[in-house]
Amino acid sequence: MPLLHSLSLLPTSSSSSSSSLVSSPHPNANPHFIKFRTSYRENVRYLKTLRVIRPDTKPNKLPLPDATDHLLATVNFLKSKGFSDSDFQRLAFLSPNLFSSNFDPTDVAPIFDFLADDLSASPEQSCGLILRCPDLLFSDVEFCLRPTLHFLKQVGVDKLSTPTNLNAHLLNTRVEKLRGKVRFLRSLGFSYEEAMKVCERLPAIFGYSVEGNLRPKYEYLVEEMERSVEELKKFPQYFGFSLEKKIVPRHLHLKERNVRIALNRMLLWSDQRFYAKWK
Repeated sequence: MPLLHSLSLLPTSSSSSSSSLVSSPHPNANPHFIKFRTSYRENVRYLKTLRVIRPDTKPNKLPLPDATDHLLATVNFLKSKGFSDSDFQRLAFLSPNLFSSNFDPTDVAPIFDFLADDLSASPEQSCGLILRCPDLLFSDVEFCLRPTLHFLKQVGVDKLSTPTNLNAHLLNTRVEKLRGKVRFLRSLGFSYEEAMKVCERLPAIFGYSVEGNLRPKYEYLVEEMERSVEELKKFPQYFGFSLEKKIVPRHLHLKERNVRIALNRMLLWSDQRFYAKWK
C-alpha cells in the first residue's frame, strides 16, 4: 500500500532530519508518534483527493484521527461495493450524511442486498442508481423499497435496474405517493386499468406533483383547449410536456390560425416542423 510504503521510508527518531517532519511534544516522546502523525496526514491527503474532505479545509477544521479512520472505513466499504475514486466527489456533494460520524456503513448493507437480490441489479447498476439518488442508502427495505418495487412491477414498469434518474427516484418513492397518481387519474374518469396503463406508458408521471403539475395541465386541456378526457386517454403523454413552454404556446398558435389537430401531432412534432407547417 502507498501509505505503508511511505511509512517504511520514514527516518528513525535518531535521524537528524526527523525533527523536520514533526516536532515531538517532549525529548523522550515515543518514536511511534512520528508514524502516527504521518499516517494521519496521508489519510487526510487521500480523503481530500476524493473530496470527502474539502481540499480548502483549514488545518484547525480537519477531522480528528478517530474521525478520519471512520471516514476511511466508509470509503473502503463503498469501494468494496463497486464505487470508484471519481464517484466520491458526487456522493460527498449530494449526500454529506454519508460521511458523518453518525453513519455506520454496516447499516446500508441491506440496501445493496436488496438491489442485487430483489432488483437483480449488477454492482455497476447498483452504484449507478445510488449515484443518481444517494437517499436510496437511507431508505428502509421492508417499508419503502420492497413495497415500491412490488407496486411498480404490478403496474408494468420494467427495466428498473437500469441506472437512470427516473428509476432511482421511483425506487425511493413510497407506495402511497405512487398510488396518489392512480387516484388522480381515476378522478378524471380513467378506469383503474386505464390509469395503470397510463402509468406503465408514462412512468415519469409518478414524479409529477398533482396540484403543481398534473391538475393545471388537465384544467387547461378541458377549459382552455376544450378537449375531452377521451383525447387524454389516447395520448396520456400530454402530461409529460411543459405547460408554459410547449402546451400553451402551441395551442395559442393553432387557435390564432383556427386549426385543430390531434394532441400527438400538436406536441410530438419538433418546433421547426410544427411552426413550418402552420406559419
